[in-house]
Amino acid sequence: MSRLRLLVVLSVLSIIGILAVQAVWVRSAYALRERQFRQSAFIALQDVADEVARLNRFTLNRYAVTQLSADYFIVNTDAPIDPVTLESFIQKSLQQHNLITDFEYGIYNCESDRMVYGAYVSTGSTTVKKSRNFPKSARYTYYFGIRFPNQSGFVAGQLSGWVWSTVAVLLVVVFFGYTLIVVLKQRRLTEVQRDFINNITHELQTPVSTIRIAADVLQSDTITQQPDRLKQYARVLSEESQRLQKQVSNVLQLARSERNGFLLELTTVDLHEIMTAAATAFAPHIELDLTATNPIIRADRYHLETMLNNLIDNALKYCDKPPCIVLHTHTERGTLRWSVGDNGMGIAPEHQQAIFRQFFRVQSGHTHTVKGFGLGLYYVRQIIRAHGWTLTLTSKPGEGSTFVISERIALARLTSIASRFALLRVYTRLFPLLRP
Repeated sequence: MSRLRLLVVLSVLSIIGILAVQAVWVRSAYALRERQFRQSAFIALQDVADEVARLNRFTLNRYAVTQLSADYFIVNTDAPIDPVTLESFIQKSLQQHNLITDFEYGIYNCESDRMVYGAYVSTGSTTVKKSRNFPKSARYTYYFGIRFPNQSGFVAGQLSGWVWSTVAVLLVVVFFGYTLIVVLKQRRLTEVQRDFINNITHELQTPVSTIRIAADVLQSDTITQQPDRLKQYARVLSEESQRLQKQVSNVLQLARSERNGFLLELTTVDLHEIMTAAATAFAPHIELDLTATNPIIRADRYHLETMLNNLIDNALKYCDKPPCIVLHTHTERGTLRWSVGDNGMGIAPEHQQAIFRQFFRVQSGHTHTVKGFGLGLYYVRQIIRAHGWTLTLTSKPGEGSTFVISERIALARLTSIASRFALLRVYTRLFPLLRP
């Protein structure tokens, strides 16, 4: 187990390391592409300034481009420039430097001391809201400002190779994680299977050994001369064979239910009658608190009795003091609720969901000394689900457990109520017509 835990820890650390390295690489690649974009934009705009200078027949003696923010540049022209001519110069220069992206520009008017918006030039069909915020600069008299609003998207588009490599790494991580989960699940199933084999071997060994001993005694020549002893061993054979048959039947029944589901034979059942019979069978440890106004339900009588017996049997087995089990029923807002409460050892919060799993048994405290397959509560949950009921568990270690089952209003009751409302509506419509 320690090797498996070490493998899991190393695998998780490896996955985290791979993802961290990939994230650093992508971030570094993005920063590099961003710098390349700014350098290319700087060169392209410098070419635009040179074109404007040649158009006005003078020569720029210094760099004309100044970057004021991540996506905003100003370009010195030293002379007025027509917006249409400027736009054509910018488009031509950006295309030559492979900067096929949206841009918007504005031209500084020294007479009004403000930036006059030029246009938004888009490479696609999408409509983008125009930006009016073009900061001014006191360094130049004649200049224009240009902004690249889609700079981040353009730079990200240059990282297509890195994006696909990241997707490939993520797919590898996902497949590796899925494989690890399957391995861990398979290991847990192997442990559950081993525990079940150990439990069923222990449970079946006791009645088989008792039957073998009783059979050896009954084969002796002197047993016929001892009628009381003969009856005692015959009774032991009958009881142990019934116990063995019950254990095998439970396992086979659950196996069939896993494959085909439970086949319920629903009949009208009096829940109070069944609880009273269970209290008589498990006397004197049962107390009845039956307050439901209508205990009649639609259920499979055999499965209902078996489920109730399983809950009572668990309450008796997992009790380290004189047992006191309370069977309670009550009606709440048209819903029948019934419960089985005990004063046993209780169930820790971390185990309250797991106890309903197949073959699960709590392996701590005194519970591991109790015989069983770990199928009782699993059977209870399956029967409750098959009937469409709900199950709620309330338990604290040392304070006992309470299993509450809720049965929804039966369909027949709903139909009856609906029919009554329908008759009432018909009567209210016909009543004015029947009056003289």
